[in-house]
Amino acid sequence: MSRWRRSLSLRLALAFALVSLLLLGGIGLYLYRSLQQEIAWRDDQTLLGRLDRMETLLRDTPDIQQLRERPELYANMLGNTEHFLWVLNSAGEVLISINPRSLPLPSLRATAQPRFDERSGALPYRLVAQQSFIHGDSLTLVAGHLLSERNNMLAAYRNNLLMALLCGSLLSFLLAALISQRGLRPLRKLATQAMELDAGRLHTRLDAGSPYAELDGLEQNLNQALARIDDGYQQLVRFSADLAHEMRTPLNNLMGQTQLVLSKTRTIEEYEQVLDSNLEEFERLARMIDSLLFLARSEQATPALNCRPVDLVELTDRLNEYFEGMADEQQVTLVNHCAGTLYADQEMLTRALANLIANAIRYADAGSAITISSVHGAEHCVVAVYNQGPCIEQPHLEHVFERFYRADPSRSAPGSTGGLGLAIVQAIMRQHAGHARVCNEGNGVRFELVFPATDKMTTA
Repeated sequence: MSRWRRSLSLRLALAFALVSLLLLGGIGLYLYRSLQQEIAWRDDQTLLGRLDRMETLLRDTPDIQQLRERPELYANMLGNTEHFLWVLNSAGEVLISINPRSLPLPSLRATAQPRFDERSGALPYRLVAQQSFIHGDSLTLVAGHLLSERNNMLAAYRNNLLMALLCGSLLSFLLAALISQRGLRPLRKLATQAMELDAGRLHTRLDAGSPYAELDGLEQNLNQALARIDDGYQQLVRFSADLAHEMRTPLNNLMGQTQLVLSKTRTIEEYEQVLDSNLEEFERLARMIDSLLFLARSEQATPALNCRPVDLVELTDRLNEYFEGMADEQQVTLVNHCAGTLYADQEMLTRALANLIANAIRYADAGSAITISSVHGAEHCVVAVYNQGPCIEQPHLEHVFERFYRADPSRSAPGSTGGLGLAIVQAIMRQHAGHARVCNEGNGVRFELVFPATDKMTTA
């Protein structure tokens, strides 16, 4: 029962039947009222005609007593027992009476103009009265007829209309159900195809073969959603594999070193060396977990940022000073070409720039310079980090900001971020309503942080 109550096909059929019922009912009511008025008008014209004929007959007869003695002269003009006629003098005495049903004489106030009246009861009837001056006398002419025949005809017509209305509504319901069933067939096919989808068939696309534009739009939107889910699922699969790989290395190191040191008695110095090495691996795991937690929180909800004007020159100088030792080890120099201020969360901006600078130092050619620069525009503010070194192949450029992504072996050196540094950069930029991008430029790689311009962003 619940399934039928929620059936779209049934609802469409009922709605169509209801509309048909209202439409046919309105048409039927209009036709019924029109017929009723037309019959009433024709009956009234018939009554007026009888009054005219009776008045003419009275005027043509010198003595009304002759008419009273010879009723055959006027009785046949009524036609049947459903009609009646009275002629009264000024004193209210009945001079002529044709009353087959023995109806009581109604009390009427006659005027020179015809006056209609309708009486209800066991025998409903309608009559018309008119005052006429004939041969110097004031006479009241009353003609009428029973409404039984008219009411019976209207009742039969009304019953036929109701029957036609019910049959038409039922037929409309059946036709609407059939049409909706056929019309919703592509939708059911789409639902069947969707039910057959599983994690191993996310690459499959829905194709209902529908000729309807509305279902084409739904089909396209579902396929686009499937494509995004498939991409996300594949990324999750890669992420799980990469996470297992990244965590397996330090865990294997910890297990190997621990098993080695337990294989025989060691000196205190050897135990300390193993503990120091284990501590490094633990710190690496801790950094990886912190990075994963940061990414998870950034995806669940947009955190409240403490945005304020940040002096890019001062911030970059502090970062260059912090990475000076690491740069000296790699035999590269850090150059600050930034200018002006940027409206952003200083802590987040520092973390994003630090990840880019660390990444640039890791892959820069020995003896080269790493340049940090900024460009302020009307719509965007761009902070860029450029280093000379191995370029990233074109197919890998759009994936470098994914978690644990490795472009090629030459760019797979271990780092403090555990393969999550660039993913963190992109997450930070999304929190600022901006984005990070990368491109090959000359003999190196250029990473850019694109911030939206605000009225609080100024240039030096």
